[in-house]
Amino acid sequence: MRVDELLTDVPTTTADALAVFDGSMAVEPSSMIGTWRGAELPTGHPMDGLLAASGWWGKQFVDAETVHPLLFRTRDGAALWAMNPILAFSGTSLGQFPAVKKLSFVRPIAASRLALQTRVPRARLRTTRFRDVDTATMQYDQLPINDVFRRISDDAVIGAMDMRGSEQPYFFVLRRDDSLTLR
Repeated sequence: MRVDELLTDVPTTTADALAVFDGSMAVEPSSMIGTWRGAELPTGHPMDGLLAASGWWGKQFVDAETVHPLLFRTRDGAALWAMNPILAFSGTSLGQFPAVKKLSFVRPIAASRLALQTRVPRARLRTTRFRDVDTATMQYDQLPINDVFRRISDDAVIGAMDMRGSEQPYFFVLRRDDSLTLR
């Protein structure tokens, strides 16, 4: 399945997204090396809309030990910066408040870059077994979250965020995009 088809025919339920995920091939961790632009795949998950509202750009995999899970564009749009995920995912879940998803947090996040930015990698890349398949998985260093990947095409993967306490995965798509560098 091509990524364009997936994003055009966006799954509307967790079952639909799981069918796409389960029907996709496993990913070798080495093939994740690079910078990837992300997009949410809405399924009714409580987090749907939050990454888009934040201005999240994607992820960067430098090597198995050096992963930046939350990338944002600089104010001038010419480069990327990495946010510390513990600051984004700890505390009260904003996903509990549907009205919050309709707001844009792009400017406040950009204005708070100095407080939110990290230059230290905040995740690792490993192979794990998820839904009976061994595949590349990004493991957050400080959070009980794993992003598990399956290949959609040579330059796109579907990700399932497996988060402790969440009954269903949160889905997203990553497309390889090395057009911007990390500052």
